[in-house]
Amino acid sequence: MQSRALEMLVGLFVCLGVAAVFVLTFRVASLDTVGGSGQTYRVTAAFDNIGGLKTGSAVTMAGVRIGRVRNIVIDPITFEARVTLELSDSYDNIPEDSNAKILTAGLLGEQYVGIEAGGADASLVEGSTLKLTQSALVLENLIGQFLSSQGNDDGNAKLASAIGKLADSLAHRDTPADSGPNGAHP
Repeated sequence: MQSRALEMLVGLFVCLGVAAVFVLTFRVASLDTVGGSGQTYRVTAAFDNIGGLKTGSAVTMAGVRIGRVRNIVIDPITFEARVTLELSDSYDNIPEDSNAKILTAGLLGEQYVGIEAGGADASLVEGSTLKLTQSALVLENLIGQFLSSQGNDDGNAKLASAIGKLADSLAHRDTPADSGPNGAHP
């Protein structure tokens, strides 16, 4: 009788373990709309270079996650990357002249799309296109610019430009909500 109870207890723990792995899989895969209302709308944005952006990456505004990257394809006419963003219906008042940037979480972290609000009265709706975009800052390109600038007379201007782009990218990355300017805590 005691071995039967022990078998039942082990079976319970195995079931709990399988359930925990299942929940963990959904959390890691960033499928946080499972079980929620899941009401969304889709907008697109075109980028010259998306860097390491992937389907499922976060879409944020002011550091708050408002959606995810749903699809990435190459436009056959412009040869730009056309990114489809799936945004939560909770954020249905985003101005249509907002801009989208591909940002990096940390210096070498994963990339995501950050949206900065515009000032238009009209809002994004299903099928809208974000016209103002900024492509990913590719570290390899900056290093290449730096190395090529070392052999030219115009090298200082190229170096200054490359450093300026890097500084601008780092300055515009989103900070956590509890951080103040420049990442300082209040």
